[in-house]
Amino acid sequence: MSKRPTIVDTVSDAIAKDKEQPWKELGLKQDEYQEIKTILGRRPTSSELAMYSVMWSEHCSYKSSKIYLRQFGEKVTPEMKKDLMVGMGENAGVVDIGEGLAVTFKVESHNHPSYIEPFQGAATGVGGIVRDILTMGARPIAVMDQLRFGAPSDPDTARVVHGVTSGISFYGNCLGLPNIGGETVFDKVYQGNPLVNALAVGVMKHEDLKLAKASNPGDLVILFGARTGGDGIGGVSVLASETFDSTGPTKRPAVQVGDPFAEKVLIECCLELFYAGVVAGIQDLGGAGISCATSELASNGGKGMKVQLQNVLLRDDSLTPEEILMSESQERMMAIVPTKDLLAFEEIVTKWEVEYSVLGEVIDEDRLYINWGEQEIVNVPPRTVAHDGPVYHRPVEYPKYQDALNVNSSSSLPRAKEPTELAKQILAIVTSPNQADKSWITAQYDRYVMGNTALSMPDDAGMIRVSEETGLGITLATDANGKYCQLDPYHGAQLALAEAYRNVAVTGAKPKAVTNCLNFGSPENPEVMWQFKEATAGLADACMELGIPVTGGNVSFYNQTGDVAIYPTPVVGVLGVIDNVARRIPSGWQDDGNNIYLLGATKDELDGSAWAETIHQHLGGKPPVVDLASERKLADLIHGAAIQGMIEAAHDISEGGIAIAIVEAALRFNVGARIWLDEVLERDNLDLTAALFSESQARVIVSVGREDDVKFQALCEARGVSVLRIGVTDKASGSIEIKDLASFELNEVRKGWANTLPELFG
Repeated sequence: MSKRPTIVDTVSDAIAKDKEQPWKELGLKQDEYQEIKTILGRRPTSSELAMYSVMWSEHCSYKSSKIYLRQFGEKVTPEMKKDLMVGMGENAGVVDIGEGLAVTFKVESHNHPSYIEPFQGAATGVGGIVRDILTMGARPIAVMDQLRFGAPSDPDTARVVHGVTSGISFYGNCLGLPNIGGETVFDKVYQGNPLVNALAVGVMKHEDLKLAKASNPGDLVILFGARTGGDGIGGVSVLASETFDSTGPTKRPAVQVGDPFAEKVLIECCLELFYAGVVAGIQDLGGAGISCATSELASNGGKGMKVQLQNVLLRDDSLTPEEILMSESQERMMAIVPTKDLLAFEEIVTKWEVEYSVLGEVIDEDRLYINWGEQEIVNVPPRTVAHDGPVYHRPVEYPKYQDALNVNSSSSLPRAKEPTELAKQILAIVTSPNQADKSWITAQYDRYVMGNTALSMPDDAGMIRVSEETGLGITLATDANGKYCQLDPYHGAQLALAEAYRNVAVTGAKPKAVTNCLNFGSPENPEVMWQFKEATAGLADACMELGIPVTGGNVSFYNQTGDVAIYPTPVVGVLGVIDNVARRIPSGWQDDGNNIYLLGATKDELDGSAWAETIHQHLGGKPPVVDLASERKLADLIHGAAIQGMIEAAHDISEGGIAIAIVEAALRFNVGARIWLDEVLERDNLDLTAALFSESQARVIVSVGREDDVKFQALCEARGVSVLRIGVTDKASGSIEIKDLASFELNEVRKGWANTLPELFG
């Protein structure tokens, strides 16, 4: 017997009466509720109120960030747009990579759900971003994840770490997608608010591009995939628009439950539908569910829809119309299908055993009509739901603590003078949770499924072959440094871009495009909005200087517990293209007797560094100076040298400085080295602490075969890149010997480096 609701709030009811409504409980402000009434000329129905509440939430509407995000589309040159096929505003950006192929990629947050229910929160984060890629007409080919956890010593951190990593590995592995990289960072500032950012990338032919729009009257609106359930009702759309208090979020909608096997079938089904040409527009159902899919498709196409909500296939017949509209159940898609193609559509979804229901049709009218049987429960202009929501100019205020924080430089911290003490500091940083081996986490992920992975963890970036015929490939790197951004959000965001750009470059690829996930505290805090304003301006300015466009991304606000916000953490992903993955450059040296060169100049820059944090538990001062012109020169040099096959290995210098870069390059393939830093000390006027641990930018260490030495140095000189020989690889020694400092046995270093996370988390 049907349990479907019989008492429904209709449009005629809304016109006839004006009863109290739970707008505040649904996350709306009073002025927003009044604006809805003004738009409609009446009280909204409960279903309309549900739609507006989720679509006008911070997570879905970007109401506090829109005015700043516009500059990503404004600060561009014609050259930056040259290869950009789809920019911001669609489910994901699309970039032309040559050979008639295009790549789509994007990163999104699933932070709050992953704190409440770490396994499902992280798993459905992967599933959601993969569907965003799928909706562009692309086959998903890889995923990455960018993780921030609380203090390793806190008992709750283990709960979140185990749940999140298990959720990511379960969903990604079941989908058969390689996880090729990302980040894992521990800091007490993320204790009550971890960050789980998921990135996915897909590839398609140019002609396979799909857009999320319904523009042809008479086309059918079809919901297909998993049935709609009670999981995730108001989920991320409301949950990500709330601040965590000391005991948890003030609203706790159900976290979505994922089924990767259903999604795998859905992916293959969608790709066959695309190939058959029976889909005119498509949208995945993630945040805000049917509310989002119907309103965005109609709004994007400049048309309207008539929808029969009782046609939605349910897992729970007791769901009310409002709950059906707000449900964020996973593994669902909405397709716009021409009537003439319905039979072909049905044959394909039936073949894949995917359930579907025809909900309605596209109409030549600027209205979204949704009925519950004979009763009209929604009658709204779709654009007011999807795109013309509130735009806030939030108050901006320079933080009260900022000057004191910037004055508190690391220059006052004591520096070791004895070689033995410096050697201990190197080992302390190498074995610290943030610099230690992450394979306890990454070994849970399948990196090589599909057989096209050319580089992955622990290399500086992930690389995937997209053409077996020519070897054409793409490279992806993601980076963020919350400490740098806390010290200076403008330059901190630029440093995140610079590092991701450099990590792509050291693989031999050419950086082409950017995506971002901007993780900040409450937009209702003027000091947080100052951080956001500064970070977005810095990122937009840096992209323009480097000549690579922002293709899209995500904003995640309300990342704080009570009044304590996380560090501003803009995660920046950079996509690069390499003409043949056979020319890839690994991050570690492999051959004996190769010369090791330092590219770039080192300054005494230890503020916000791993040295200051690990050795002195200090954060203050100003982050390293950004030098984007040098970053660009360095990237061009490495790309040119890679084409000529000169570089055997390349590793960027970032957190931990040269010392950590050398250790990581040696551990990559267990090949030792003899290192001398005399000329670095003399040329750059440094003491040994700064030479070892400075985090100056635009620097890379490379190994070069002796037969290419002269040619390589000439190339550096011609490109205007500083080059200094600082060592030689030594395969037989099994150690790293740093002249006048210490000798480190690789096996011993590896033991401490590899055991840190297993000892913490079991």
